[in-house]
Amino acid sequence: MDSQVTINEEVQGKLEEHYKEILSLLGEDADREGLQRTPYRVAKAMQTLTRGYKEDPNAILNSAKFKEDYRHMVIVKDIDFFSLCEHHMLPFYGKVHVAYIPNGYITGLSKIARVVDCFSHRLQVQERMTLQIKECIQEALNPLGVMVVVEAKHMCMQMRGVEKQNSITTTSDFTGAFNQAKTREEFLDLIHRDSL
Repeated sequence: MDSQVTINEEVQGKLEEHYKEILSLLGEDADREGLQRTPYRVAKAMQTLTRGYKEDPNAILNSAKFKEDYRHMVIVKDIDFFSLCEHHMLPFYGKVHVAYIPNGYITGLSKIARVVDCFSHRLQVQERMTLQIKECIQEALNPLGVMVVVEAKHMCMQMRGVEKQNSITTTSDFTGAFNQAKTREEFLDLIHRDSL
């Protein structure tokens, strides 16, 4: 999906009202010049940042599903993403690495990145997002195995709470052929090699 998102005007108006109220509750004058358009901008941004609720990730993969007799690892690594933590609605961001071993069908490589975008553009926790990406690919393509690794920095840890600036959270999930340690190790070795 393109970065442009269709704005629901009814939702937009309601969100604007709430954000104006939030500004007032925080002690701001929501009618002062610098803030007059802020509720509009934040409401529009939130519709963009949560557009994944309106997308079907299985349909994304199935829209470019091709019969192919290839049974070796396919890796799409370093897929940049950002999401909103559902606990504080603060951003977390990083990279997703995906591998699957086809079982008669492949998908367009860009569709893997679009599936990541779909799930990341929702209120999330990193653990669930990792699982959702894996399950979606497994369900849509029925490969011999899928593995997903997500590496992220969380603003809820950097800006508040423990305020740790350099911590990185890594999550992984896998199915099928990736239950074998050798296959997992091959994937992890490949994603940590220098890129082109």
